[in-house]
Amino acid sequence: MNSPFNQEQAELLNRLLPTLTESQRVWLSGYLTASLAVSSSAAPAAAIMQEAPAAEIPAASSGQTISKEVTILYGSQTGNAQGLANKAGKTLEGYGFQVTVSSMSDFKPNNLKKVQNLLIVVSTHGEGEPPDNALSFHEFLHGRRAPKLDDLRFSVLSLGDSSYEFFCETGKEFDKRLEELGGERIAPRVDCDLDFEEPAAKWIESVRNGLSEAQAAVVAAAPSAKTTAAAGETVYSRKNPFHAEVLENLNLNGRGSNKETRHLEISLEGSGLTYQPGDALGIYPQNDPELVDKLIQALNWNPDETVTVNKEGDVLSLRDAFTSHYEITVLTKPLMEKIAQLTGIDKLHELIGSGNGEKLKEYIKGRDLLDVVQDFGPFGVSQQEFLNQLRKMPPRLYSIASSLSANPDEVHLTIGAVRYHSNGRDRNGVCSILCAERLEPGATLPVYIQPNQNFRLPENPDTPIIMVGPGTGIAPFRSFLQEREEAGTEGKSWLFFGDQHFVTDFLYQTELQKWLKDGVLTKLDVAFSRDSEEKVYVQHRMLEHSKELFEWLEQGASFYVCGDKTNMARDVHNTLIDIIEKEGQMSREKAEAYVAEMKKQKRYHRDVY
Repeated sequence: MNSPFNQEQAELLNRLLPTLTESQRVWLSGYLTASLAVSSSAAPAAAIMQEAPAAEIPAASSGQTISKEVTILYGSQTGNAQGLANKAGKTLEGYGFQVTVSSMSDFKPNNLKKVQNLLIVVSTHGEGEPPDNALSFHEFLHGRRAPKLDDLRFSVLSLGDSSYEFFCETGKEFDKRLEELGGERIAPRVDCDLDFEEPAAKWIESVRNGLSEAQAAVVAAAPSAKTTAAAGETVYSRKNPFHAEVLENLNLNGRGSNKETRHLEISLEGSGLTYQPGDALGIYPQNDPELVDKLIQALNWNPDETVTVNKEGDVLSLRDAFTSHYEITVLTKPLMEKIAQLTGIDKLHELIGSGNGEKLKEYIKGRDLLDVVQDFGPFGVSQQEFLNQLRKMPPRLYSIASSLSANPDEVHLTIGAVRYHSNGRDRNGVCSILCAERLEPGATLPVYIQPNQNFRLPENPDTPIIMVGPGTGIAPFRSFLQEREEAGTEGKSWLFFGDQHFVTDFLYQTELQKWLKDGVLTKLDVAFSRDSEEKVYVQHRMLEHSKELFEWLEQGASFYVCGDKTNMARDVHNTLIDIIEKEGQMSREKAEAYVAEMKKQKRYHRDVY
């Protein structure tokens, strides 16, 4: 009662204050500070709240203005980082911030000095490389032209895959470099593995709290209604996949082929899911039951024993948990370290600690969890302790091979079956062999749509397109051509397709030839590597038509590549530079600059894996 309030006010405050959450206290503190700053105005309190400038709020202590503007830059190859950047933006907008979300490739680096609050959401591609749309910004920030950023506050969300040696490397590099340039962290960097939803949500919350606490005057308005679904409506997503019925499952390869490529047609009826050409479909697969049984037998456990599989306390039998919930076919260094620490087995510790890590890297390659149990078990730990070390089953992403306009309520996929022999055992791809051997029409798959804004048809339908897609890389280009056929687009299109044999491996041959005849497809060049003594690939066909290909580029054509990153995409990229250098009569440096400019203009797109 020892306060400037009367008894009624004090009683009200004493009832209210103990019930407030931390964010509500921050809001109230900020609101009162803002009110005092404009106390010279005769406006009532409600009007003060409405009329205070949205972009600037007076700081509590110094009287200086602190920007409520937040810039979120993303570098994304498959769309995950972009999706999280947009989610963070919507969350912060719901709390009164002015947010700009942009691809790093669209952001002008010279504007970095003007930014006070910067959030970076970036994936790591391949062996520690930035994604394509982050390359130029990454290069600028690590170059000599990078400015001092003493007024910058930042935080980094890094996406990666711990099965790669340079896990989340790009995010780590951004985080370190921004600190070196003088920036101060709003919240610590968070590194996410394939199962990124929960740590990403925590990062967004910590960033929001960090911004709010620093400014002490954030207007914590209720989250925008735009971000919430209509009452009673189920929204399907990565976290809540739709169980879609399989309508067709066909082998596209002819008899005698060395390959098996499945064409899946899947129903989206009743899901509300939509997609655009260039997007991907995420599938949560199940492990091979035979491999699961061998693993449980090697562990000498009861398959019917129940275990808890998540923080919500959901319980499954051990067999079901291994089948649908945990990844058991991929080994990573972090997993090996966890198992070694849990079991205390000397041989495991020796393998992990040996030399420069090459022995561990060699052991991990081509092996799975069953190998570890057979080579180092028995472990003498409980089922629950062991399962707690494992990664959740990550979804598999596949480029969509259909247009929603041409196939309402359906999505089509082109999936190559992965089979190989390693370390004395036959091995299978988890999802591809599920689709090839155990998935009949009528069965269901848990699926969701993964948007890919970096692999879109040109906005102008008259823009020529050049598509390079050998093997299953043809998938998104089938969707492009279906979409253009439905829209009656007149822009030119050129497809380079390759595989092993013309007779058995010419995927979607009938459709392609019909599109060629009807003018939907302007040019088609094919390369079948095993039909001649000397192997011929798509890049060789590009070279054969180098003059015309360069003419298309000069006419403003967009260039697309889909398929294998390690060899094909690299060879196609180098061949493209060769063609520009030759036909444009340029130096190598100028030809590379030409390609860099194509990327900047969003005329060079890659969907590689």
